[in-house]
Parts: sequence; structure tokens; C-alpha cells
Amino acid sequence: MPAQYSLSRRHFLNYSAATLAASALPAWANPHDAMNMSPDILQGGAGKWALAKPAKIRLAVNLNAICLAPVIVADQHNFFKAHNLEVEFVNFGNSTELLLESIATGKAEAAVGMALRWLKALEQGFDVKLTAGTHGGCMRLLTRDDGPRSLEALKGTTIGVTDMAGADKNFFSLMLKRHGLDPNTDVNWRVYPQDLLPLVLQKGEIQAATGSDPVMWRLSQQPGYREVATNLIDEYANLSCCVIGTRGSLIRDQPEVAAAITHAILQAHAYAAQHPDTIGTEFNGKALNTTPQEIASVLKTHTHGHYSVGNDFVKEIDVYARDLKAINVLRPETDPMLFAKGITSDVLI
Repeated sequence: MPAQYSLSRRHFLNYSAATLAASALPAWANPHDAMNMSPDILQGGAGKWALAKPAKIRLAVNLNAICLAPVIVADQHNFFKAHNLEVEFVNFGNSTELLLESIATGKAEAAVGMALRWLKALEQGFDVKLTAGTHGGCMRLLTRDDGPRSLEALKGTTIGVTDMAGADKNFFSLMLKRHGLDPNTDVNWRVYPQDLLPLVLQKGEIQAATGSDPVMWRLSQQPGYREVATNLIDEYANLSCCVIGTRGSLIRDQPEVAAAITHAILQAHAYAAQHPDTIGTEFNGKALNTTPQEIASVLKTHTHGHYSVGNDFVKEIDVYARDLKAINVLRPETDPMLFAKGITSDVLI
């Protein structure tokens, strides 16, 4: 692929039937999904990103996160093996900070996590590079049916969150800012365990609640509740929320391994976009308190057919950095675009 070529953020899939055959797309690929893709990244299997010899990789993840289900079951579809990767999962649960620290300190070679939890830490100088955005979706803001119906209408309300530094709190703070509210003075934030959010919302102790799936998706399906917004609104409708990070030294010393990890994970998400029911069935044995049908339903609300790399990925991180700076999460002196360029690496060129 020419060095100047910037991969589109959009899809792994979609060409005409003739191009599909010529590009040797895998059997699961949908021939209606990737208009601006390079044939190299569309080819079946690992293509040029297959390693010449096996590499053992420790991948830090939250093994119970539904949005990461495509990655957790990736080898059931040969995605890692096709790249000559032997992957060991390192489970850090919901602790995104520990997950990021694990790759910075050499306990894992790569990780998948939420951009909104990583960017502040990366501003502090962790030796970690982001290589791709994997998908969008998985955070929601809900009210009762008789509650506020828009972000603007949340002025003066109390919003329940699970963590004052959480990705959902940061995201909906920046969305409130975009919709004319000061997230620090126009609303109150109150912390609760995620399982208690539906109860305190119903009792009226809070007027809105934010959180991640499956709890918030499940609540949105119950009578009496309204989904006001997700992290797929406005400009963020076409942005990734979860990202792949690799140890800086891995990119410097073994860039081909970083590329193989990135390509394999993106292929797994592309597969999930076409086969959410299959992923739901396969992931169910690893998930807690859910069902294959619920997993598939949640996945269908995400954008697993979307990914971003190269210049498109830099532009996405720039949007996050700009908005996080506006709500005082990033330092006032941080230049969003320079920051985005500094913490990303285009390993698939």
C-alpha cells in the first residue's frame, strides 16, 4: 500500500460482487459495506499482516465487557491464529487505569479500552501508542418517561454516575458543554453502584443516569424509561469509543507485531457487525448475568462495522482531546491535534 494512502475509517466490508471475488474477501464479508477501502485491508485472512513466525501476546481486556465480545471470541474464528498470534488474555475487569498501566509497565503487549479513560493518562506521558479505534457505542443516558427529554433540559438536575472519572461521565459532560450547559455548574453529579442506578432513578433521587451496557441497555428496554442520548450522537455518531493501545517499545522494536494485533482485532469487530447473533452465543459463556439474545441485541446498537486508523484515527482523537480540554479534563496548554498525533501510530501503512 502506498505510504501516503490513509485508510478510510469506515468498514472492512463492501465492494461490488466482482471486486469482492477479486479481493478474496472472507466468506462472512458483506458485499455492501466498504466503498473507500484499500484492497489490501479487505483481503481474506491475515494478508500481508500475517507474521512470519509465531508471536506470544498478552492482551489486557475486561473479559466481561459486551462491547469487547468480538475480541474475546476472536480465535473461535481464527482471527488471531491466522496472524500467527498466540494470545493470552489478561483480565483487568473494569479498571481501565490498571489496564493501561499493564501495557505501559510491560505486563501486557496490548490492550483494548475506552478512549475517554485513556486520554488523560496518556497526557501524563505513558509509553503507550494508540493504533486504531475499534467501534462506537455502549454508553447511554436515561431518564424516566416523565423526566427531561433532551440534554438541554437537564439543566438543574442531578445525574447518577458510577465513577466521577468514568468514560460515561466524561462523555456526557462534553455533550452537555456542546449543548450549551456547563457540566460543572448546571448539573449535579452523584455516584452510585451501577446496579443501584435504576432504583434511585425510579425513586426520583436523580433525574437521569449514565452508564454502560448491558445494564443501561436493559433499563432502556423497560417501560417507564427514556433513552435521551448515547455516545453515538452529533459528531460522535461516526467516531470510535474504544481503542487499541500497544506498548511503545513494541511499535519501535516489533512494528509488524503491533500491526498484526491491530488487524486481527479489527477483523473480529468487522465479523461481529455481520454476525452479532453468533458472537452473542459464543460470548455468553464468558459473560455475567446475561443471555445470548441480550448480547446480540446490545451489539446491534453499536457500530462494530466502523473502525478508524491512520489520519482518520488522528482526527477522531483530536475531537475527543478538543472536547475534553473544553471541560477541563485535559490541560489548558495541550494542543489537541499535536496531542492526537503524538499518542497514535499508523501501524497498518
